[in-house]
Formats: sequence, C-alpha cells, structure tokens
Amino acid sequence: MENILKMQGVSKNYGKNRVVDNFGITVKRGSIHGLIGPNGAGKTTIMRILAGLTAPDCGELQFFGSKENLDEYRRRMSYMIEAPIIDPSMTAYNNMKYVCLVRGVADENRINEVLDFVSLNDTGKKMAGKFSLGMKQRLGIGMALLTKPEIMVLDEPVNGLDPNGIVDIRLMLKKLAKEQNVTILISSHLLSELSEICDEFTLVKDGKVIDSFNAEELKTKCKSRIRIKTNDINATCAILEDKLSVKSYKVVHDDEIFLYEKLDEIELVSKTITDSGIIITKLLFENESLEEYYLSKVGVTHE
Repeated sequence: MENILKMQGVSKNYGKNRVVDNFGITVKRGSIHGLIGPNGAGKTTIMRILAGLTAPDCGELQFFGSKENLDEYRRRMSYMIEAPIIDPSMTAYNNMKYVCLVRGVADENRINEVLDFVSLNDTGKKMAGKFSLGMKQRLGIGMALLTKPEIMVLDEPVNGLDPNGIVDIRLMLKKLAKEQNVTILISSHLLSELSEICDEFTLVKDGKVIDSFNAEELKTKCKSRIRIKTNDINATCAILEDKLSVKSYKVVHDDEIFLYEKLDEIELVSKTITDSGIIITKLLFENESLEEYYLSKVGVTHE
C-alpha cells in the first residue's frame, strides 16, 4: 500500500518548551490512521505543521512521495483543526457555498451531494449557530469534503459529542475511507473510540512517538484475560492462589480481578470458585483495551 503522507524527525519548540520532539509518522493511502494521546501530547501542533499553519524547527515532510512543493500538494488535502470554522449567521448551504468560492469549487451541485453525505440536507434555512455540536462537526467535515480531498486531517472531531454524535462521525469516516478511498489522519484522546475505526495507530506522549502498530498487531499487544467479579473479592484471590496456584492477576477498582492465567480453563476457574462457596457475579474472557495499553506504555496504571 502506498505511503501517502510522511513526517520524519520533526520537532517544534515554543520558547523553551518542546511540544513536538523528533516525531515521525507514515500514513498509507486509503487507511484511517489514529494519532493517539492525551490533551497536551502535541497532536494539534503536529496537525498544524501538516497544514502549513506552523513551521517545524527541523525535520522532513513528504506528501504523495514528494518533499518539494508541499503547498501545492496541500491542495489535495483538507483539514479540520481544533474546531470547524463556521459562520453561525449562515445556513449549512451558505457556509459550504462560501468554501466553494474560497477553494475554487465551481460545481455547486457538489454542495447538495456533500450535505446529503453528512446528513444535513434537511436543515434548510436554519442558521448554523443553532446547530447542535454534532451537527457543527458534521458540517465542518462536509466543508472539508467539498474539494474531494485525497487526505483529510481531523483534529479531535468527536470531542464533546454525545454517544449518538460519536457514532454518526464514526460511521461517516468509515464510509469515506471504504467507499471513496479517502485517507484519514484523525487525532483523539478518546482511545476507545479510535480503536473502533482505525487501521493504523501512532501513540504519542510529550510530542514523541512511543509506539506505532496496525489493528491486527493491536490484538497481540493487548493482553487477553479473564475478568472476574464475586461477592467476596479477597476470598476469591486466596482461592485462585491456593487452589489454582495462580500468580498472574491483579485486582482493579477494588472489586474485580483480571486473571492472566488459565485462559483456556475458564470452566475450571468458575467451578473452583463456586465450589468454595463464592458467588460469581461476572465472568468473561476479554482483551485489554487500547486505552489500557496506552496507559501501560506511558507508565500509568488504570486502577
């Protein structure tokens, strides 16, 4: 698969504060690539560098395999960084028409096509200032789509949305990548959400890459475990140690056990606990979440 966007050795200082530190990322055509990290990790600065809004102090950028004429290649890309730039006194249609004028999109039929895609075709004369946050995010994505970009760079597009709004954006982005072959670089601190949509992941902390992997590799990185909840967690721990010789487990939230042994013997685990007079209220096999994996990489416990 073609590498369509690349950053290598990129650093950026603001005064004495280094916000991006020897950062590198490679994004493949047609993929949804998640840039993952907490607020303050440097994600927005990285995206501003990609958009040409901020110049790096050092490092190299490549778009579509070229290191030259980056501004020309940026015409084939679109960006929504920090928040969509929307005129609240105009309708969705007129906001998009303004973008058409600025970006040189001659075909106004494209506006209705995009409004339909982002499910805003029924907003009529309603002013954008009266839109919900989810509608504003969809409008921002729609405005970014008007030029038929090959790459979209989206900074925290689900930030502040309710669960329904998050699902709407998720389905829209997956549809864009699958049906229109749009490459998407998306940043978020909502790690569980990115795990639902991304093909590739780059973890960042303090402006540095701490890991990168694809969706298949994530499955092997995230530990498998048996999750146990009972009416007496301390007694359950004693039973696991004394009767099953278990050593690899941990108690989380003070009332659940993550068991990393006996993964193929879940029936034996269940029978041993219940035969000891303990009531099991939860017993399931699962994998560690992307959020937990990230926290383990940066040295933070999730208990």
